[in-house]
Amino acid sequence: MNILTLMYEFFKTGLFSVGGGLATLPFLYEMSDRYPDWFSHADIADMIAISESTPGAIGINMSTYAGFRVAGIPGGILASLALAAPSVIIILIIARFLAKFRQNSLVEGAFYGLRPASIAMITAAGLNVAKVALVDLNAYAASGNLGDLFVWKALILAVLIFVGQKKLKWSPVIFIALSAVAGILFKF
Repeated sequence: MNILTLMYEFFKTGLFSVGGGLATLPFLYEMSDRYPDWFSHADIADMIAISESTPGAIGINMSTYAGFRVAGIPGGILASLALAAPSVIIILIIARFLAKFRQNSLVEGAFYGLRPASIAMITAAGLNVAKVALVDLNAYAASGNLGDLFVWKALILAVLIFVGQKKLKWSPVIFIALSAVAGILFKF
């Protein structure tokens, strides 16, 4: 594995993942398909769980984890730096010129166009995560039984957390801890 390939992939991810950390997920799935020895789709679900339950930006946490999986500590550091570099470069350029061009219709149009693109990327990533965590295509293919299509314990937990978060307004940390306990107790 070439460390430059790792850096290139995460630089490209940082450059084009508009919309925050979850927008990196389509790129991670693509990396998984292109470099299957790096990490699997199931590993991405684990990366999300780890990244969501640790402090810091999810994209950086995921790049650190993925880079570490691929090339150890140097890989984690370099993948994180490569992911962040495009943002730093672009923000420095934008900060310099935004004051002059903020009222420009082309600039406003570009910002307007980026909103639905980021929503689409985050939605696609969320659906991929749901597919990995909540659906068992292998069990369904083996039995043909529609009941085997879903990972029922995980689906019930996801619904309970969603409803609980909407109704109870607790800190996400509490739901993460409760999910970890449920995973241990019910062996997800």
